[in-house]
This record gives sequence, structure tokens and C-alpha cells, in this order.
Amino acid sequence: MPKMIELIRQSAVPANMMRTAAKGALAVPADEMVEILVYLAGHPIFGAQAKMTLASWDEKSAIAVASNPATPWEVLEYLVAPENRRPKLVPALLENPTVREVGLQDMAQTASRELVDLMLASPRVRRSKDILHALGTNQHLNDQEAAALKTALADLGEETAEIEALHDSTEGEKTQYEIEHAAEIAAEEGKAFELVGSILEDDELIAAATEAGIAPAAAAPMSEEEKNLKMREAEVKSRDRQSTLQKISKLKVGDRVQLAMKGNKDERFILIRDGSKVVSSAVLTSPKLSDVEVETFAGMKNVQESVLRDIARSKKFVKNYSVVRALVNNPRCPLDIGLTLMNHLLVNDLKALSMNKNVPDTLRKLGLKKFKEKSAPPGGKKAE
Repeated sequence: MPKMIELIRQSAVPANMMRTAAKGALAVPADEMVEILVYLAGHPIFGAQAKMTLASWDEKSAIAVASNPATPWEVLEYLVAPENRRPKLVPALLENPTVREVGLQDMAQTASRELVDLMLASPRVRRSKDILHALGTNQHLNDQEAAALKTALADLGEETAEIEALHDSTEGEKTQYEIEHAAEIAAEEGKAFELVGSILEDDELIAAATEAGIAPAAAAPMSEEEKNLKMREAEVKSRDRQSTLQKISKLKVGDRVQLAMKGNKDERFILIRDGSKVVSSAVLTSPKLSDVEVETFAGMKNVQESVLRDIARSKKFVKNYSVVRALVNNPRCPLDIGLTLMNHLLVNDLKALSMNKNVPDTLRKLGLKKFKEKSAPPGGKKAE
């Protein structure tokens, strides 16, 4: 016999039973009852009652659900969300391995005074560089806690000389980038946050990366179960990204510059498309920036031209062949850069470039010429 949660999802129970469920009064195990309530929280009729029931759910039972790795991800995401978060459940949620780290990073940035203390006391938080960095941007962090955070990062082998909480940034030591670009930051201060282009969904980003040769295409078609799982993951990532975007949109230019250098991967993915050049350029100076991120940025069509020029000017970045290939194949890449970097492409990539209708004709035709030159046998005719 199907579980009650499945029957409710299928709308296979009468309205009076749904009403009883929203009050948490069904004769089912506590963990299933909480799962039902979380599902009903989004119901247009029974949602308000379900939320009230969840907010007053027995603390001991709720902690057991929050700490159980087998608890469905939908329930954990609900409990972690700022609008539903109960401080008494936070220690259990922090140590539950099923709770995604990106959710804890979000919690770290927006945590209240009480939650900051709980997070600093968490073994899982103290083992994660990304969560600790996110916690470092929390406005409630005091000097003593900032020192403890730096110690925790040092224990993990992380360089902390330039890590400061955002609210202490104007009083603390400036990074070299901030010192060099102080005039630009001051000139941009006060301007509204603006994003270049639109936020690519994960599948579009993967497709773009595959086209540029950054990521391999899928090896085999997915099963229905795998597709559903991917859809769930995409929905969660989309919510996380929107939450991050909302937070970033409220920051001043100077704070976004600091976040660009000290924030996490999701924040850099958004800030690289910041309408302020001084912010997007700061992303590329982040000591946390990975090679894979640079490859992705090099292939993105919704960044400012200055970002692509900064990548091309960096000897460190263009040592990575994948970055060079992505830049040349990016329709937004300035022609002068594309023509220069094209000389470093291998034969097969020159051939692909010559057939890429998204790049300028000049680049495509010269790519075909270079392909014929490089593919011609020694002393023989050029390839047709």
C-alpha cells in the first residue's frame, strides 16, 4: 500500500483528510508527517495551516528529523530556508550530511547573532573553507569571532591575510586590488546593481561549455529517474542562485568588490557579470578562483568585453589551452584577441573554428586558412 505522502501527492485523498494532515493529526510516523506538512506548505488552500503546524512542531521530534541523513532533501531545504529556520534545529541541520553545503553557505552569510555562535561551534562548519569564508561576510561577526574564524581557516591551510568580514572592510587593511582601484570604486559607488545579460540555467551553461570544448557531452541518455533527479537538483540550484542574486543586489560596489575576491563559486558566477567593470575584474583576482571557473568565464556570452580582455591579458590564464580555445570560439570575444590567440589552436580546433558560424567571418576564414596550412603534409598540397 502506498505511503500517505504518495497518496497526497497524487491528490488521492479527500479534502477533510488533507485538512487533518495540515493540522499534523494523521496517524503516521512523525518523519512522514513532517514530510507531508512540508509538501502541503506549498498548497494554495492548506499551505498556511501546514506552515503554522510546522512552526510549532514538537522540538524533540523536529530535531530528530533535522539530524536524520535519510530525511528527504525537500524537508531539509524547507527547514534550512531563512523564513522557516528554527534556531533549536540549526545544530542538527549543520551536522546532517544530506544538507547541501551551498545551503549552509547561504545560512552563514545571513545568520543572526545567535546563529553565528552556533555555526562557529559546528565541527562541520570548521572543516569547510567555503562555509567559513561565507561566514566571514556576515555583518554580525564581531572581532573575537573574526579572529576565531581566521584561526579555523589557518588550521585548514587557508591563506587568511586578506580575509576580512564585509562590515569591517572600511576599517581593516585593504587588499592590493582595492588600493589600486580606489578611485574607480569611489566613482561607481551609489550606482544600482545591474547584471549583464541573463542568468544561464545549468543545462544551458553545460551546453555552452561543451560547444566551447570545456566539458564533455553526455555519454548516454538518462533514465526517467535520473532526469527527475537532475530536475530536482536544477530547481534547488536555481533557488540558491536567485537567493544569492538578491543578496548581491543589495550590496554597494565596494562590498561587491570584496565579495568578488573572497566569496564562493556561486557568488563569483554572478559577479563576473556585474555591470560595474571594477567588480567583474575583481573576480579574476580572487585567490579562490579555479581553472575550471576561468574556462567557463572565457566561454560565456553574457559578460562584458573587459572580462574577456582581462582573461586574455593574463599569462596565467592563457597557459591553459582550454581557456584559449574557449575565448577564440566565444562570439563576444574581441576580434583582435581572437586573431592573436587563434595562432595557438591545434589543427582539429582550427577546423572546428572554421565551421563556427557564431564567430566573425574574418576569424572563421582565417581559421580555415590556418587549418589548411597546419594540416598540409610537409612539401605537399594544403588540405582541401
